[in-house]
Amino acid sequence: MSGADGFPAWPPLAELAASVRSGERRAVEVLDVALERIEGGNERLNAFVHVDEQLARSAAEAVDAAVARGDDPGPLAGVPIAIKDLHDCAGMPTSQGSLWFKGGPPIERDAVDAERLRAAGAVFVGKTSAPEFGIVNFASTKAWGISRNPWDLERTPGGSSSGSAAAVADGIVPVATASDGGGSIRIPAAFCGLVGHKPSYGRVPVPGPMHSQTSVHGVVTTTVADAARCLDVQAGPDDRDRTSLPAAGVVYEDIIEALDVRGLRARWSLDLGFVDHVDTEVAELSRAAAEELAAAAGLELDDEPLRLGDATRVWLSSGVLSSWTMDGIEERWPGRKAELMGFTRKGLESSEGMTAPQIGRIHRRRHEFEQTVAALFAEVDVLLTPSTAVPAFAAAGPPPGGAMSTPFTMLANLCWNPATSVPAGRTSEGLPVGLQINARRHRDDVALRLARILEQTRPWPRVVADA
Repeated sequence: MSGADGFPAWPPLAELAASVRSGERRAVEVLDVALERIEGGNERLNAFVHVDEQLARSAAEAVDAAVARGDDPGPLAGVPIAIKDLHDCAGMPTSQGSLWFKGGPPIERDAVDAERLRAAGAVFVGKTSAPEFGIVNFASTKAWGISRNPWDLERTPGGSSSGSAAAVADGIVPVATASDGGGSIRIPAAFCGLVGHKPSYGRVPVPGPMHSQTSVHGVVTTTVADAARCLDVQAGPDDRDRTSLPAAGVVYEDIIEALDVRGLRARWSLDLGFVDHVDTEVAELSRAAAEELAAAAGLELDDEPLRLGDATRVWLSSGVLSSWTMDGIEERWPGRKAELMGFTRKGLESSEGMTAPQIGRIHRRRHEFEQTVAALFAEVDVLLTPSTAVPAFAAAGPPPGGAMSTPFTMLANLCWNPATSVPAGRTSEGLPVGLQINARRHRDDVALRLARILEQTRPWPRVVADA
């Protein structure tokens, strides 16, 4: 495989942070490893669009100074983390994957989730690639070029958390931030053999005027425990986001080892009632993983047919409105249309002249879909599907079948459910495949506990070099 020359896996986050907190390791030494790996791997992957060694070194030195004083830097002490280039990180620019914002000034303030990661002792090393405005499921942009999958450099890492997934799967960094408005945590996690947990909407605060209210922030990691530790840090209410949820009252890192899920009702679906094609190997691997999970967890599994309606159509019509809420869009439109990627321009043009009745119909269709899904989760506790309909496709895109290449992820965004993608195996070409675990709203603990059970039952290679 062309991408199988990545780096060894990092220690689990708990172990890495503990070694820095105890003084066994220095944060600056950990940072040096990450910077060396960026230098050694980014030319292959094009995962990073910005690296700030000076800023990172200053943060690492502050962690080491805290340890020297006898202070506790936090549960992510010295952990090198990459930040998705759609997220604000103080001291670094945010390009949104677009020529419109490339070369802009450093951002003055962290996004809420970055703020919490930093307060927990994390060291931010740079920004990772994403498709323009995070709109599609692969990263090929005029601003930064093509990002590649470390499992096969001719394939995409997925999107929109493209560079984040590539960097973690290659072992460059142990964790990277991600966001998910239609699958953008879970799709790259599936394509890169990672754990990608999309939190319940509101679990991690995301202040901003996102009209479609589908996008959440999270991370991509190599283990369920690492995902749980990061959620423990990122989750919790914030008055800057009126939709943020109260504290869940659990420690996710603990609950993934202890929650009793025996007897929960689970449904397997390969089509959700509207998906007309799934790659044969994807279907076989994800179904086998679902059955193994059900047996190990003691779930009551059925595969009764579903008729949920076409989630991709509902999601696409809802999502076109959100781009107009971004700062800087209106003043750059229409004079700089030519700088945009074609799909971005088309999306903005399609929504520019929408009338109030059209917008009302979009909201009504989404509400109807939400009610159908709510009725499903009155019958079952868990919905199991493939994470994607295909394995990773060509790095430059376009995806085969468009949105129908990744039709399973949008339900959780439209209906605010938590959902986790976990590795389900690899195809005959060596490409990772994911199983998606959807839980009832607010039950992140259930999704993560089931992901942990599958991880214990059938461990996966943590990075490409381990395969």
